[in-house]
Amino acid sequence: MPIIVNLDVMMAKRKISLNELSERVDLTLSNLSVLKTGKAKAIRFSTLDAICKALDCQPGDILEFVNDTANRIKND
Repeated sequence: MPIIVNLDVMMAKRKISLNELSERVDLTLSNLSVLKTGKAKAIRFSTLDAICKALDCQPGDILEFVNDTANRIKND
């Protein structure tokens, strides 16, 4: 998938645990874990807003687009 989730990177930069973030954004640990591992298929804007506020970051700090097609063409 061309969307990379860098939630773990931002959490490490802010020195915040999954438990603490879960409490701050009022999400279950399992839902945050699915997002953190990149297994989520979608994210609500309200969830992204809460995470960005808790981590004092921008959505682009958490989500990254990687163009797989361009990378494959370059490497061929």
